[in-house]
Amino acid sequence: MQKKTSIHQNQEILSAFAKAMGHPTRLTILQFLSQRDNCYFGNIHDELPIAKATVSQHLKELKNAGLIQGEIEAPKVKYCINRKNWQLAKDYFEEFFSSIKEAPDCSIE
Repeated sequence: MQKKTSIHQNQEILSAFAKAMGHPTRLTILQFLSQRDNCYFGNIHDELPIAKATVSQHLKELKNAGLIQGEIEAPKVKYCINRKNWQLAKDYFEEFFSSIKEAPDCSIE
């Protein structure tokens, strides 16, 4: 009997990062924030052609995954990249892609 492959904690974390990054708007937000030390919600909203509620939902997903962090400075909220998790995501993605073996092209006809 063949042993089943187990799911490791790193894979679960990588999956959460990938899910959070799985929307073009979230990638845009991450790129925008990565070029700054921090940024207020209004500045992020001004960069995107979408409703404030939609921006808030995307920020919530990124924050829940740990890719960004927010701080309330009443009445505003300031966001920035969570540098520790940003590096962790980079490391896990690099590890994942480098572990994939080169395979011959698959041709299905």
